[in-house]
Amino acid sequence: MGKTELEKMIAGEFYRPGDEQLSAMRRHARKMTRVYNETDVEESDTRQAIIKDLFGSTTENYYIEPPFRCDYGSNIHWGDNSYANFNLLILDIAPVTIGKNVMFAPNVTISSATHPIIASERNSGLEYGKPIVIGDNVWVGAQVVINPGVTIGENTVIGAGSVVTKDIPANVVAVGNPCRVLRPITEADKMM
Repeated sequence: MGKTELEKMIAGEFYRPGDEQLSAMRRHARKMTRVYNETDVEESDTRQAIIKDLFGSTTENYYIEPPFRCDYGSNIHWGDNSYANFNLLILDIAPVTIGKNVMFAPNVTISSATHPIIASERNSGLEYGKPIVIGDNVWVGAQVVINPGVTIGENTVIGAGSVVTKDIPANVVAVGNPCRVLRPITEADKMM
């Protein structure tokens, strides 16, 4: 028996997004994020329960400021003590792994979804994804876009407005469109 469309999607193979199971999963994610985004600031227990239900894995210690949106949620693995400010969008076609102590400024987009370059292939309706990994202690500035297949190394800072199209190593400041390493993080950066 062949793979399901869900199995193909997670494996990074071409899949059909109109599949009944995937459509139901997306509807569930839309419903859960709508409820999450409508919660009041005092409803932290409700927010925690929604994220626990939605994400593939997480810990007890994290915070995601509404509004938040995702495609499936089940492919998101959220590290301990990680924080997201307003308007985080995660297209989790493929696994998106976020380390511990990661900080997202407002309006960050993380997209593991991609499409064929050749128009006739793209018009076939097939899609695929590439996993994204964000290491521990990363700070992602406002308005950053993280593209499919990218890994960002630990302790790195991604400057506001950057478009991350390729892997970024650990322990650097990286900025721009396309995002590139500006310099290493050194002892001279200490403020305390």
